[in-house]
Amino acid sequence: MAIPVQTTFIGVDVSKEYLDICSDPEGPVARISNKPRDINHWLKSLPAGPIAIALEATSTYHLELAVRAHKAGHTVYLLDGYRLSRYRDSIAQRAKTDAADARLIHRYLVHEHSALRPWNPPSKAYSRLQTLLRRRAVLVKARTALRQSFAALPELRRAGKALVKQISALDRRIVQQLVKTLSEAGWDDHYRRCQAIEGFGEIVSAAVVTAFHRGNFKNSDAFIAFLGLDVRVRDSGKARGKRKLSKKGDPEMRRLLYLAAMGAIKYDTWQALYQRYLDRGYAKTQALVIIARKLARLAFALMKNQEEYRPRVV
Repeated sequence: MAIPVQTTFIGVDVSKEYLDICSDPEGPVARISNKPRDINHWLKSLPAGPIAIALEATSTYHLELAVRAHKAGHTVYLLDGYRLSRYRDSIAQRAKTDAADARLIHRYLVHEHSALRPWNPPSKAYSRLQTLLRRRAVLVKARTALRQSFAALPELRRAGKALVKQISALDRRIVQQLVKTLSEAGWDDHYRRCQAIEGFGEIVSAAVVTAFHRGNFKNSDAFIAFLGLDVRVRDSGKARGKRKLSKKGDPEMRRLLYLAAMGAIKYDTWQALYQRYLDRGYAKTQALVIIARKLARLAFALMKNQEEYRPRVV
């Protein structure tokens, strides 16, 4: 009988400067710099056979290792920081150091790997679009802050308006780059279909198309969960907990879809549905979130089925 091949599990704690690596819970935690040369050297030193590497998702610091490990043929898992924090509490681990976190990630991977989904690097088009959308989000936030700040200073209001005008010009350039990138990726049809939806402008359409192309979503529920618009349920016995959004996805995507819902309810197609939710006792914010979720499902269906949008009263 053939001896089953054992997988080597490795937990990595990531920071801007260093990678703390745990491959043996009883052994020492190694540390290398988070630089391409040292990462490549470490990857070449790994033993033969299947290797699973888990690391906590950060803003960008994890990408160098994740991409290179995936390219080397290893299975990579990105872990959610919130879940790791709860896992740390569940096993009563008091210490929180880089080495302790590497051991924690290793332990989590060993026990939970069968329930985890391997990570695959996004396409260049997705990365480009996501970067543009995030930079625009920073720009919009800055523009709003500047408008509010200079409004209280009449002597500087003119200079403030000139600055805001420059920011708006940069905003338009970002939109142009978004449209260009979508076209180069061959996602024009999806972009056009989304723009036909009430409340969907250039930015919202580009963001939804970008999210759609991050993975092969089995159904709209998976897509909604990816966006963080799925509802978290906490019931026990006869007690019915308060429903809240999981908010596990990109917050900018949820903000844009919420704005799309605010625009959509101005049309008869969605106004009646919005009013029905208000009549049932939902707060305005709750009703708009529900509309935003329905808009996201609609966009997903149009792109998944390659169909044209036909407005109708919901």
